[in-house]
Formats: sequence, C-alpha cells, structure tokens
Amino acid sequence: MTVHYDRQLTDPDTAPESWTRPTEPAPGPHAGDPERPFPQRLWRGRPEDPRWARPAFLGLLLATLVLYLCNLSASGYANSFYSAAVQAGSQSWKAFFFGSLDAAGAITVDKPPAALWPMALSVRLFGLSSWAILVPEVLMGVGTVAVVYAAVRRRFSPGAGLIAGAVLALTPVAALMFRFNNPDAMLALLMAVACYFVIRGLEDGRTKWLVWAGVAIGFAFLAKTLQAFLILPPLALVYGVCAPVPVKKRVAQLAAGLAAIVVSGGWWVAIVELWPASSRPYVGGSQNNSFLELTFGYNGLGRLNGDETGSVGGGGRGGNGGGNWGETGWDRLFGVGIGGQISWLIPAALILLVAALVATRRARRGSVTRGSFLVWGGALITTMLVFSYMQGIFHEYYTVALAPYIAPPIGMGSALLWEKRDKVWASLTLAAAMTATAAWGYVLLNRSSDYLPWLKWLVLVGGLTAALGLVFAGRLGRRASLGAAALGLVAALAGPVAYTLTTVNEGHTGSIVTAGPAVAGGRGFPGGGGGPGGPGDGGFPGDGQNQQNGNGTTQGRPGNGFPGGGFPGGGQNQPGQAPPGLQGGSRPNGEGGRMGGGGGMGGLLNGAGVTSEAKKLLETDADRYTWVAAAIGAQNAASYQLSTGEPVMAIGGFNGTDPSPTLAQFKQYVADGKIHYFIASGMGGGGMGGSGDGASSRITSWVEATFKKVTVGSSTFYDLTQKASS
Repeated sequence: MTVHYDRQLTDPDTAPESWTRPTEPAPGPHAGDPERPFPQRLWRGRPEDPRWARPAFLGLLLATLVLYLCNLSASGYANSFYSAAVQAGSQSWKAFFFGSLDAAGAITVDKPPAALWPMALSVRLFGLSSWAILVPEVLMGVGTVAVVYAAVRRRFSPGAGLIAGAVLALTPVAALMFRFNNPDAMLALLMAVACYFVIRGLEDGRTKWLVWAGVAIGFAFLAKTLQAFLILPPLALVYGVCAPVPVKKRVAQLAAGLAAIVVSGGWWVAIVELWPASSRPYVGGSQNNSFLELTFGYNGLGRLNGDETGSVGGGGRGGNGGGNWGETGWDRLFGVGIGGQISWLIPAALILLVAALVATRRARRGSVTRGSFLVWGGALITTMLVFSYMQGIFHEYYTVALAPYIAPPIGMGSALLWEKRDKVWASLTLAAAMTATAAWGYVLLNRSSDYLPWLKWLVLVGGLTAALGLVFAGRLGRRASLGAAALGLVAALAGPVAYTLTTVNEGHTGSIVTAGPAVAGGRGFPGGGGGPGGPGDGGFPGDGQNQQNGNGTTQGRPGNGFPGGGFPGGGQNQPGQAPPGLQGGSRPNGEGGRMGGGGGMGGLLNGAGVTSEAKKLLETDADRYTWVAAAIGAQNAASYQLSTGEPVMAIGGFNGTDPSPTLAQFKQYVADGKIHYFIASGMGGGGMGGSGDGASSRITSWVEATFKKVTVGSSTFYDLTQKASS
C-alpha cells in the first residue's frame, strides 16, 4: 500500500501546534490509500482531516443547494432583460455569442455575454422555464461556497472552512443573487476562484496558479467588465511581496497572470471589435456601437464619476455626493437600504482581520497564513472603498461581490484567535467582535420594526452573553468555552438567517431587487425613498410596484408622481398572462413577492404585463416577420418576446437612449416588411436618459403619425403594415 503524505500547510513559525498538518495519515482502514474506492475517498476526504470534516462539508453544500432551490420558480423569469437574451441565445448561436437581446440580433444587453452562456445552454437542453434559467445560478452559488471552504480549510482547519462557507451561504444578498439571473453570481464565483489560486501560488510559488487566477479574472471581465478588476491591485501587491520566489520570477509570474487576463478576457472583445458592425448586433449601452466605449464609459469610469451617458437620469451628477444613486461615504454600505443586504458581519470581519495581521506581524515574508488574510482582506477593503464612493449607478445587490471576501476573515480570524484564547488580547478581541456583531445586528433588525420583533433581542442578549463568555474562554473548561462560542455563532447568524429565509420565501423580479424584508427609508433606485415593497417604494414619485393578482395576472398600481398619474407607460402593466413559472397565483410582484423597483416607467425597470389578447395578436403571422414587434426599452420588449417566443426589437436598448436603430434604419426595416407592430410604451419615445441622438423619440413620432393604431384591451399597438387613414 502506497501512502501519500501531505506537506505541511501552515507556517510553523506563526501557527499553533494544533494547526500543523499531521506527518502520519489518520488511523483507520484505507487511510491515505489512493487505491481505495472513489465513494470512500469522496466521503472520507483527506487523511489528515478529522473523520467528520468531509461529511460536514458535503452536508454544507447539500444544505446550500436545497436552500437556494427552495421556491425557486416563484421568481419566474426574474430579470426579464437577461431572460430574453437567454431565450435568444438558446435559439441562435450568433445571438448566444454576442449576447443579443433577440434572436434576430438587433441589439445586445449592456454587458458582455459570459454570464448568459450557462443559462442559454441550460435552456437549449431543458427548454425555456424559470428553473432552466435559474438553476445554473444556484450551482454557481454552491460552487462559490465550496471554493471559499477549500481556501480556508487548506490554511487553517475544516471547522474554520465550515464557518466561512456557512457565513457566505447565509448572507442575504448572496441568497438573493445566487437565485437570480443577473451577472453577479458568475462574478462572485470567479472572484473567489481568483483569490483561491493566488493563495495556492503563495504556497509553492508555481506560475500556473497566477495564470489560472488571470484566466478567472479574464472570464469575470466577460461577465461584468471592469468590476472584475477591482481586486487586481491587492492581489498583485500581496503576491509581489509575499510569494516564495525571487523578485525577478515574481515579476515574470505577475506578467504571465496579466497576459492570461488579456487573452481570456480579450479574445471576445477582439472578435466583436473586428467584426463588421453591419452584420452583428448593436452593442447595447454604448452610444457609438463600440464595446470598448461601453467598457470604459457606461460600465467603467462612468460608474466611478457618475458621468454615464445614456444612463437613467441623463448621466449627470446629483447634489447629494452620490449623483442620482444615494449618498456616498464610508458608511454607505451600512445605510438603511444596503445594511441589511451585506453588512451584518462586516464589523466582525474587519476586527478579526486587523487582529490577525497584528498576531502575524512577526511572521516571515512568505507566511501563507498572513498572505491569506492579506488576499481576502485586501479584496474586501478595496471593493468596499469603491462601492462606498462610486458616484454612478449603484444598486443594493451589487454588494454580493463582497460576500466571498467577508466570509474567509470570519472563519480564519475566529480560528486563529480561538487557538490563542488563553491569551487575554485574543479572548478580548473575540469578545469585541461578538459585541460589535450583536449590537449591529440589533440595529439592522430594528430598522424593520414589524419584522420578527423578538429576534433583535435574542441577537443582542445572546450575543452579549456569548461575548462575556468569550472574555473568559481561556479560563473556562472546554465545554463552557465551546458553549460560549456556539452561542455566539447562533447569535451572529440569526439575523442573516432570518433575512435569507425571507428572501428565499419570496419571488423577485425586475431590474432592481433586494433581499430580506422591506425597510422604511430604503432605496431601490434614483431619488431615495422607500425600499422595494415598503413605504415610499422605489424612490420615484408615484407608482412603486406591480401587483400580481391571485389568478396569475399583473396589474399596475396607480400613482401620482408624473403628469397623468403613475410612471410613464404605466398603462402597459395591465392585467394579463403571467410568464411560465408564475401561473397559479405565485405572486412575485405583489404581497407574496418582491420586485426591486418600480413597475411602470414604460417597462424600463420591470417588464410589462402581456395579455392573452396581445399575445395572440403578435403571434398571428409571426413567421412572416424578422421581428413580430418593436418597443422602446429592453424590458418592455423582453416581456413580449418571452410571452410569444418570437423576436421583439428593443429600440434604444435598456434605457431607450441608445441610438439604435436610427430613424432611417427603422424606416428601412418597415419598408422591407421586417417588423409587424410597434408597441406604444407611453414614455414619449425618449427613454429616461435624455441622451443619444433622440432616435427613440423620432421613431415614436413617425410611427404615431404614419400607421394605424390597434387597441387590444387597454394595450396600444401600431400596425406597421397599414397606413393610418387621413
């Protein structure tokens, strides 16, 4: 029998003796035997781990999978903007490659398409449904938990890895976005993978780990452009200083990692930029049909300085320190609208991070234990700073990017200090982290006064009691100290668990979604105001939600913030047929569910309700046209496309402000008989950004003056094959 011994994985000059990997395999049959059956190896895990470690890890993954799959179909198509692109990609490989919103290839989504690809492949295999779209996102969430566990376990212990994995899985915004079809799930997974590979590189200095980290970041760029690069500075700095190889080799390895980023992220960009613009979809979100402009403008520097041409609000800066997207500052992530999404354990993570860096201050330069804290802590602090001060578009759900960086310092830091709990400073630091967590959890829960009012007291009293026990953890017996630690863990996770269960129990649709219960004063989108589903919902005056009736139909709620009442185009949200996955009264938009943002605005933030009569109208003779209809704004178009299964042109892209198509191009499409109907949105054709060449407005005016109006129920269409009577 050949026995393989794992090398020592901890730093003997800084780690307690109990952290050091054993030099002999764990006792028992087949321990360390690579020839034992695969099921045994899968269940037993590494021979140096306790027998409970691998079953506990697999149990964590299974529990995460079950939690995230629970009630999954309640969200229906979730964000119909991306679901329509997924549908298109399942019908056309060209649409798949470019990320086109429709199978005919009129315009792309305003992101690169990598995050759409797994969902589109799933729909190709299993057909269009809520589950086919969202299950790949769930699997990415489970994968992220696995990566974080693996990274923490390697340097510390299985227990530390389990704590980190559980913290990540139970973060409310993670439970939201790993069950939603925005690009953030793939981004979070790939960022965690990149950090894992950098830490592997710190262990042995092998170049392949930097290359793999570069590949992960490159593909993350193809999911959400420049946000993937936020953690590059701390990762490069930590590796450049701490890697166990000579300086020249470190520089060469970092160059190899950069080359991997360029290749893995740049191949698609090069193809798009070199492809003749006339034979590919227009690049949505750009004003010049250029992906590079989209990357460095609307999705790049514009997010930092607020100058986002074509965005909601016109791209100008506001007067509140954060443009149209709320106050900026160091406390932004702790504010009313954002705090409950992500910040539950941020104070504890920062306390434990600082304590760990102080504890390892005398470690050698190549200490992987210290390097692990620097990798995760650097990614956390860098991303927090950018999110706190960026003046462009910022939504609460963006904070899911922080979740994989918060969990490891919690697991690693608590394990490090627990081993040193006989020292006063370590036990006091553990108690301080617990006190901060309990106090902050009380504050967050108190923001929703009607939400489980007893829970905030459980968190506060339980957390403070645990903190008192942790002060004396080094002097108490093993059972008492473990009891204090267990009580602290329960108190720390009680609030996030409650928010997560509330999130899983509801459906979420639209462009702006939030986790947990409604919070008075929360912000969903420009203008402040109440969080989705709560008082003052959405921040725009007037209408804030669609409501779903018990029969599965949607109905817009009247408002009074705009002339005539409601949002522009609110009349398009009429009683009608719910998309697949929403039938039978599962209510993603009403009392039983949560939409993140207004339901009207001509379908800008949430798609329109499509009546069975409207669906029938568009499906008639659909095979004779390239597009069965055209509509201002991508969400409006997406609703009709998902309902009919036929391509619908989104004039002006997401906001209705992209100059595509121009009036001349649209006239030519109509003359060639490629478009059957124009869907009246009520937005006046100008979108919300007020930028571009006004193509949407001109097209709307021309259509209204030229073609026959067709009214189906309370929905209005223009038949582009019939001229209006004089």
